[in-house]
Amino acid sequence: MKAVREKVELPEGRSFRVLRWSRSPSDVECLIAPGRAVGVQGEGNRWHFHPEMELTLFQAGEGTRFIGDHIGAFGRGDLILLGERLPHHWHTRGPSSGLSVQWHFPESHPVWAFPEHLEFRELFRRAERGLRLEGRTAAEVTGLMQEIARSQGAMQLALLLRLLALLASARSNELQPLSSRSFTLSAASQYQLAISRSVQHLVANFRKEVRLADLLRISGLSRPTFARQFKQHSGHSFSAFVNQLRLQAACRELRDTDRAILDVALGSGFPQLTFFNRLFRREMGCTPSAYRAQPRGPIKPGGRSSVGKGSAGTRSRIRAS
Repeated sequence: MKAVREKVELPEGRSFRVLRWSRSPSDVECLIAPGRAVGVQGEGNRWHFHPEMELTLFQAGEGTRFIGDHIGAFGRGDLILLGERLPHHWHTRGPSSGLSVQWHFPESHPVWAFPEHLEFRELFRRAERGLRLEGRTAAEVTGLMQEIARSQGAMQLALLLRLLALLASARSNELQPLSSRSFTLSAASQYQLAISRSVQHLVANFRKEVRLADLLRISGLSRPTFARQFKQHSGHSFSAFVNQLRLQAACRELRDTDRAILDVALGSGFPQLTFFNRLFRREMGCTPSAYRAQPRGPIKPGGRSSVGKGSAGTRSRIRAS
């Protein structure tokens, strides 16, 4: 979906920036040197994009991540590589902390003058869908990000290039794509703010009855324009988007509580238990009861690599008035 464009301002004399937060992705500081940081306005807690690539590590906290058309749960240790102009949003529950590195290497950037760096091109192309780092690669990259945060100047740049080289040579099964397709968003779109506001409304109210009429009022768009723009840029209809939010909430309840499955379904916003059971089995690859019986840990889809794939035609009773 179209998102608000974040303006990334690099520190003077820097070709990239390192960000850190200790409470919320909206309360961020840019690391200038060891022991020195300046506050910046973070956009991580709302749907947005920027021309810069980004590598984000959550050192604490949990919630739901939105990467392109991917909707999935995340927790401590989540490490995501984002391509240029890929819309993203982290909806955290409670406090969180982490690090982000942002850079922009367009065709005119001097980094491409070194033939050794051409191996980054395939990595950058794959990152257009968002990549979740796993295994040994994730562990090594986590360590390098922490070193980058403690460094400055030429040493910091050398560590970034080492990090990119590590990613470019990583095994494919340790770089898991998230979005089903790439997104190239235009900063000139007139629909960015309207759709971003609509997404915020859905994230905040998915447990309640969701009315299309409310979204049209919030966005200021006609029904055909809203439906076209939301579907074109998110990969989901708004009703399918809401269903995935509700499914993630249900997974958390099944993992963390002993509430009856009926109460979990209704409390997550599903109006019918039969619809909930059918959607859950298809998306998670098992029944709610079987999911609850699994060892507790991070929420991981069992059937599909990204919650929401193949959801066309599955709609709960969402009011279209």
